[in-house]
Amino acid sequence: MKKIASLLAAVMLLTAALAGCGNSGSGSSTTDTSSASSTASQSSTAEDSSAAEGETSSEASATEAGDYGEFTTIEEGKLIMATNAQFPPYELVSDGEGFNGTGFEGIDVEIASAIADKLGLELQIDDMDFDSALVAVQNDAADVVLAGLSYSEERDEVLDFTDSYATGVQVVIVKEGSDVTMDNLGEKMIGTQRGTTGYIYASDTPENGGYGEDHVSAYDNGATAVQALVNGQVDAVIIDEAPAKEFVAANEGLTILPGNWVEEQYCAAVNEGNTELLNAINTALNELMDDGTVQEILDKYITAE
Repeated sequence: MKKIASLLAAVMLLTAALAGCGNSGSGSSTTDTSSASSTASQSSTAEDSSAAEGETSSEASATEAGDYGEFTTIEEGKLIMATNAQFPPYELVSDGEGFNGTGFEGIDVEIASAIADKLGLELQIDDMDFDSALVAVQNDAADVVLAGLSYSEERDEVLDFTDSYATGVQVVIVKEGSDVTMDNLGEKMIGTQRGTTGYIYASDTPENGGYGEDHVSAYDNGATAVQALVNGQVDAVIIDEAPAKEFVAANEGLTILPGNWVEEQYCAAVNEGNTELLNAINTALNELMDDGTVQEILDKYITAE
């Protein structure tokens, strides 16, 4: 009995001791949980604050970049434009400093300069043959080509085009008193600028609406093609209306046939797949069209008759 009583007393003491540990443990657990909660709350607040700062920083960067997104150019801080500067009034070599000191002037020069300004870049103009201007962009030797460039499916395979900023009409220049008409062009020798849609369409097969390569002579630029007409080497020149008027005014004895040979849309173009730069240029270009800048430039160089 004594042993049983002693055993019962020991069990009771042990139970009391265990209960005391349990209470102490619960208190410790509550304190730790509260402390952890406070720490987690502080950490969450710090993270939220950090995230907010990150968002502010990101927004600041976006604001600094403007509405044109991220894009890269061949040379930092510059927009390199390839062109053929013998295509007045779209691009021509200036007698003086040119527009904004570029050494060139014309519709495309002023539009490109306005685009570069919006993108925060300096415009650099590289003058070359028309064909070479297209190749320069494809080979990443230039960022963009503006050269009285019209859209065609063939070009669209290797270049990405902006929206159109002007409508171009191609016409036919002949000598005054010539027997050449729109209807008998296929029987004549036609001069065009190499690489232009005038050359592409005219040299195509008769089945496709062209006159065949045997009836077309290609020249490095429009001025050389017109000189060939003056010299009697070709019977007619197919070229865009605006430069055609310039060439006729500068060369006595030439005239433009009535009617339009074809109507096209003028665009700028970048290398195929350069989506970021295309989007940036296109956004800037559309802003310039929306605010009337492009129309002002067109009206400056092309007067209504």
